[in-house]
Amino acid sequence: MRTGIIILLAIMMSSTIITIAAAAEAADTGPKVLVLGFDGMDPKLLETFLAQGVMPNFEKFLSGGGHLMPFGTSTPPQSPVAWSNFTTGMDSGGHGIFDFIHRDPETLLPFYSASEAKGPMRFWKIGSWKFPRGGSEVRNLRKGVAFWELLADAGVDATIFKVPANFPPVECEARSLSGMGTPDITGNYGISTLITDDPPVERDLGGGRVVSVYLTSGHCTADLHGPNNTWREGDPIATAPLEITVDAGNGSAWIKTGDSEIVLNEGEWSDWVPVTFKMFPLLKSVHGICRLYLMETSPHLRLYVTPVQIDPVNPEMPISTPPEYSREIAEATGLFYTQGLPDDTSALENAFFGDEGYVQQSDFVLQERLDQLEAELDRFAALDEGFLFFYFNSPDQVCHMMWRNMDHDSPTYATSDHRHEHRIRDVYAELDAALGVAVETVGDDVVIMVMSDHGFAPWNRAFHVNTWLYDNGYLVLKDGVHPRDVDMLFGVDWLHTRAYAIGINGMYINLAGREVHGIVEPGAEQEQLLAELKSRLEQVIDPLDERRAIKTADRSDQVYHGNMISIGPDIVMGYYAGWRGSNESALGKIPEAQFEDNMLKWSGDHCIAASEVPGILMANRPVRRENPSLLDMAPTILRLFGIEPPPEMVGGDLFSADQR
Repeated sequence: MRTGIIILLAIMMSSTIITIAAAAEAADTGPKVLVLGFDGMDPKLLETFLAQGVMPNFEKFLSGGGHLMPFGTSTPPQSPVAWSNFTTGMDSGGHGIFDFIHRDPETLLPFYSASEAKGPMRFWKIGSWKFPRGGSEVRNLRKGVAFWELLADAGVDATIFKVPANFPPVECEARSLSGMGTPDITGNYGISTLITDDPPVERDLGGGRVVSVYLTSGHCTADLHGPNNTWREGDPIATAPLEITVDAGNGSAWIKTGDSEIVLNEGEWSDWVPVTFKMFPLLKSVHGICRLYLMETSPHLRLYVTPVQIDPVNPEMPISTPPEYSREIAEATGLFYTQGLPDDTSALENAFFGDEGYVQQSDFVLQERLDQLEAELDRFAALDEGFLFFYFNSPDQVCHMMWRNMDHDSPTYATSDHRHEHRIRDVYAELDAALGVAVETVGDDVVIMVMSDHGFAPWNRAFHVNTWLYDNGYLVLKDGVHPRDVDMLFGVDWLHTRAYAIGINGMYINLAGREVHGIVEPGAEQEQLLAELKSRLEQVIDPLDERRAIKTADRSDQVYHGNMISIGPDIVMGYYAGWRGSNESALGKIPEAQFEDNMLKWSGDHCIAASEVPGILMANRPVRRENPSLLDMAPTILRLFGIEPPPEMVGGDLFSADQR
């Protein structure tokens, strides 16, 4: 009996020692945190698709104790603004990103808000050749510290896959791949090419380039555009020839560029094809990649070429940290779209291809991302401690372009391809499968969060805010200038203009001492004008249905925090669902009417009032913070790893009652 008790005590002690050892080992390994970022995933659409039974993995996640709730977005709910909130834990007043488009108060010209590139300034010159003395500079304009910099400083294995507004990626020890904001090889944000012997009448196409060719015995040569060649006098555009031989009888074409030769049949896409732009013989070349889509050979040739991408194996611009990370991804899963917004929305808008072609092209993007997710999940699952953020652009871009296919109230519903009425639902179902793979791969002990930066709404009516300002006497033109001739605000009489608009949601006071020709005096005059504009904007009525279009006209000094407030707009306009600021007004144009139907294929949007388009947050642990928002993500992630957030982060901890 005594022997049995001794054995039992030994077993109990052994068990206790094992338990303590296991606990100690768990403490040593630390937390593992996975965040899936589904850009633009909308809570109402998600609720609908859950009810239809097409989201089984979301349903399983929720039935297993997960929590789903609306997630506060940014003001305004534009992607670079929202993801900068996510990254820094600060709003625009801290990180300085207020819109896709900012303006320079010294020149009053628009520029892209998130990054800037400068070529070499000094050269040695020999004849028509120039030898750069120093390299080019690409700079991320976002202020503040990215939370993964702090993770890396603390020794946490962190991977940040394609987070927007991170080009070039911040220098740190984390593994990161730049996302939205990453240009194509030309430095633009996606210039595709249509090669055809039947060119459209309209040649001035945003985001696209038409190359007219003449077939001689079925043969032609076309040039693909690359970057400007700064090695030659005048910085001409570098080009790469594309030889094409068409066999119309068989509906096929032979295509050659450099050392690559391919044969495509009508309706067929190529794999990734390398493209080389020779800048200086034997000394400098720029490498890119593209895919080709042979739409037809008869009665006319129509060959689509994607924007030439930065080659991830040999990147011309910085797209990852460490620099070899982009090559490692390509070696593991194949070449891929490096352009920040890879779905070619411009090619669809320009009718280079139709809805069917767009679905095929966007499917390639989504499948690449799913393959990359599996590779990153396998690596993450093998870690004892670490952080993985993985981003999908697909829900955002499919809602932008194919809202009209499902929405009978869209002005362009009648001309949409109704075969793709459920395209948005199909993409959500693909992302549901991605969640299932993630949960199965990483296991139950990982903190999992699924989030989106904003939701979505229809965009049926465009408001030309500069036209409203002109009609109401706030914006004045020089004598003899007609409103239709104004572009980028050229032609504005700044000595009599009190307010103007640049960007999708922003309005500026022509403030003395800030704007180069400012006339509104700071203080009482400024306050009176801001109050007047806010009141009048929030009463703007669309004559189509006599409904208000603008839900909020927020003063920036009342919604933002931080020392960057002064560089942003003075008023941020938030529209009701169905309305949005026009593209024309965003670039400083003055169309004739204040309102018009949105006849673009870009038929869904989110650049409206923040309360109209919340995102989603789902987690496998209780969220205790009231009214959670994007600002809470960075401090929450840091605290999960025992890192105290810096004081400039204005958000709180999602999983704590602490409402800091």
